[in-house]
Amino acid sequence: MSTEITIVRHGETDWNRMGRLQGHLQIGLNQRGQEQAEAVAECLAEERFDAIFSSDLQRALDTAEAIAARNQHRVIPDARLREWHLGILTGLTLHKAELLHPRAYAIYRDNIPDPPIPQGESLRQRHQRVTEAMSEFAQRHAGGRVLVVTHGGPLDDCYRRATAMPLQGPRDFRLYNGGINRIIIEGDRWRLATWGEIAHLQRIGTLGTWEPSSGS
Repeated sequence: MSTEITIVRHGETDWNRMGRLQGHLQIGLNQRGQEQAEAVAECLAEERFDAIFSSDLQRALDTAEAIAARNQHRVIPDARLREWHLGILTGLTLHKAELLHPRAYAIYRDNIPDPPIPQGESLRQRHQRVTEAMSEFAQRHAGGRVLVVTHGGPLDDCYRRATAMPLQGPRDFRLYNGGINRIIIEGDRWRLATWGEIAHLQRIGTLGTWEPSSGS
């Protein structure tokens, strides 16, 4: 039996806007991130899920709680849904990371599966924990619908797994704060249903697309 998994990236943080690497740090949503979370919640309010899982990092949990409030579910935190553990790069801007730790930054920038970033984890380790968690959710709720709130890195893992895209290499897809993405898992088979739904964010705006129109 197939399981539909709706995957939402957490709302925006100030560090997203600044281009600072958040990794496993507990960073909360900024004002626009809170508005994005509410917009996602409104968009999904009429949909019914069998369970809601979230990364245990604050930016994801806050987004998940906004959605859960309208779906009468409690959020189940799962550390396997965390962002990439970036070790010595954590907290740095992209420029500073490249300047201070060029080798480690190259692993991050170029999506190199191995080795791990010093004091962190490898891309392959992240991919394994994320895809194992998603497969477990699908098996546990076979034939149902599950909501997952997570981060850009785990979303990258899901897209690549569903399209058989190699771990290493540039993205040909976008990862939007507050975006809605859907995959279907049936046993070992993954496939995309929809990706990058952002119409619900048009009034608010999201990084990498458009800012809200004047007066909104």
